[in-house]
Amino acid sequence: MLHFLPAPLLGLIASLLLGLNTLVWVPILVSLAVVKLLLPFKALRLRLDPLLVHIAEAWIAGNSGWMRLTQKTVWDVEGGDGLDRNGWYLVNCNHQSWVDILVLQHLLTRRIPLLKFFLKRQLLWVPVIGLAWWALDFPFMRRHSEQSLEKHPELRGRDQEATRRACARFALIPTSVMNFCEGTRFTPAKQRRQQSPYRHLLRPKAGGIALALNVMGDKFQAILDVTIVYPDGVPNFWAFLCGRVAFVRVRVRRLPVPRHLAKADYASDPAVREAFQQWLQQIWREKDAQIDALLAKRSC
Repeated sequence: MLHFLPAPLLGLIASLLLGLNTLVWVPILVSLAVVKLLLPFKALRLRLDPLLVHIAEAWIAGNSGWMRLTQKTVWDVEGGDGLDRNGWYLVNCNHQSWVDILVLQHLLTRRIPLLKFFLKRQLLWVPVIGLAWWALDFPFMRRHSEQSLEKHPELRGRDQEATRRACARFALIPTSVMNFCEGTRFTPAKQRRQQSPYRHLLRPKAGGIALALNVMGDKFQAILDVTIVYPDGVPNFWAFLCGRVAFVRVRVRRLPVPRHLAKADYASDPAVREAFQQWLQQIWREKDAQIDALLAKRSC
C-alpha cells in the first residue's frame, strides 16, 4: 500500500497507473471495434461483443488494482446480493462527481454485466477514453435545451431514436444499462436553480429510463437503485486520486420492473407520463431520505 505517501505524490502515481492501464487496453478495444464497424454482420457482432466486454472488464479490474494500491478508502456497502452477471439490469444512481463512475465500476463489475452509460455527445472527443466508449457501444446523446426543443421538436425524436437503437444493441448480449436520472452532477447551485424539492438530489428526468424500459422491459430482471454517499464531502477526481476520500457509503436496492408502465406509451400518453413520473419521484423521495440517514450515521 502506498497511501502513506504525500497526497500530491500519491495523486501523480495514481494518475500514471490510470493512464498506463488505459493505454494498454483501449487500443485493443478500438481495433476490434473497427473490425465490427467495417464488417457489420450480426453473427460477427455476437462473437466480438463478448470479447470487447471481457477486455473492458480487464481494464476496470486494472483500475480497481491501482485503487487498492493507492487508496485507504473504507467501503461501507450493503445490498446487491444474488446478482447475475449473465442477466440484464437497469441501474439507476444519484450523481455527484466523476468519482461515481469509478465507484460503480469497482463495486459492480463482474457481479452484473458491463455497465453501459448514456453519455453527452461532447464526451466522444475526450482523448483516448472517448474512443473506448465508442468501441463499447456507449450511446452518445445530444443534450438540447428546453428552448431548443420548443423551437425544434424534431430534435427530441432524434435522441429517442438513438436511445432505441442503443437499447436494441444492448438486447443482444447481457448488459447493464446505466442511467443518471438527474441528467447532470448535483451541486447546491443547480438544486436552487431547479427549486428541487429534495435535499440531496436534483429533480429526476423520467424520459430516458422510460424509453429504456419500453425497448428492453422484457429483458430486464430488475432495477438496481444505487445510492452513493461521501460522508466527508463530495470529492473531485484529483482529490480521489490523491487518496483524500476516507469513506464511501453505497446502498443497492433491487426493485421490480414496473411492467405495466414499461409497455405503455410514455411519449404520447400524458397519463402514462404522469404515472411514470410519480413512480420515479417516489424512488427519489426514498433515496433522499436514505442519504439523510447515511450522512447522520457518519456524524454519529
